[in-house]
Amino acid sequence: MKYQQQARQFVEQGYAVFEGALAGDALTLLRGECDAFVAREDARMDAAGVDTIGISHRGKRYFANECQRVAPQIRHMLFSDTMAEVCRATIGDTAYFFFDQFVVKGPEGGLPFSWHQDSGYVVGNGGPADHAPYVTCWCPLDDATIENGTVRLMPGSHRNGIVPHERQTGSNDLVGAPAETEGLIVEAKAGDIVAFSSLLLHATGANRTDRARRVFLAQYTPEAMLNPGTKQLRRNAIALLQDGEQVTFA
Repeated sequence: MKYQQQARQFVEQGYAVFEGALAGDALTLLRGECDAFVAREDARMDAAGVDTIGISHRGKRYFANECQRVAPQIRHMLFSDTMAEVCRATIGDTAYFFFDQFVVKGPEGGLPFSWHQDSGYVVGNGGPADHAPYVTCWCPLDDATIENGTVRLMPGSHRNGIVPHERQTGSNDLVGAPAETEGLIVEAKAGDIVAFSSLLLHATGANRTDRARRVFLAQYTPEAMLNPGTKQLRRNAIALLQDGEQVTFA
């Protein structure tokens, strides 16, 4: 395995950093697509006559999802050798692409994002409580710093299962830990991948700089996730790895 050290850390602490894994063409591709998806979210708000849709807030914080369905060129990154290697090091020899989104904090006051687990959002939004933990690949398109609201993690919290989350009035965030929780600040360069378990508690700070902070997020599951009751597919389940071998290519 290429990333043995990261594999050990992922098991022990629930996260690992893959430095420079997306440097080059992949980073250029994602940067080129990001602004269009922010504009898409503004257009959705315009059409609805609102400044907030879900956890997106105009000018402050954007979550633009299912981007690869609209811009298939993003699949060159999602189904790359690099992402196959990251999946092997984190969730093992079976991996399905599950979900993607651009996460953008606006300049000069871009909103923080409360402590939560990604699995907590699955359950809080009607998904199965018994789903297998998966991996989130948090990919900064700009250097992520304390000043612009980089990610904070709670190492080891992935061992505690899914914790209760409460919906916060105003931000619409699902919150799984108190705001004053410290956590570990992870500063990352553009092109790095910060990979963490869907059970790991994490949060991001406010953007206090004069430039947007852009991140692309890609998630992969070890098995197809089905909605409770209907058993219909939740999000996506496109096989990337089967028995350790890459089976889908861009």
